[in-house]
Amino acid sequence: MPFHVSHDPAELDAKRLKRLKAVTRVLDDAVEVPFLGFRVGLDPLLGLFPGAGDVVGATISGWMVVTAARMGATPATLVRMLANLGLDMLSGAVPLLGDIFDIAFKANRRNLRIVEE
Repeated sequence: MPFHVSHDPAELDAKRLKRLKAVTRVLDDAVEVPFLGFRVGLDPLLGLFPGAGDVVGATISGWMVVTAARMGATPATLVRMLANLGLDMLSGAVPLLGDIFDIAFKANRRNLRIVEE
């Protein structure tokens, strides 16, 4: 099957949104915690690795903001997304409590909702 590159902006945005949803699921909602009824993803687990884990998580979350910009998000939308990312990064500086905050706050899911709006 030949490789197809679309130049249709709507099709490109649909593909980008699909990737954003997939990454959000992995980072924030990948696994349901048995008996507790909530989901956790890779992002809080990355935070358990001091420094490097938070940088990796922030880099992936930053990619999401860049993708939103490429999709035509307004400056106000990008600022809201960056605020979520900043709060997530600041909380990550506090060992263990930051990871618990990350499980509850789910900055990537919040940012996905902002993009979908």
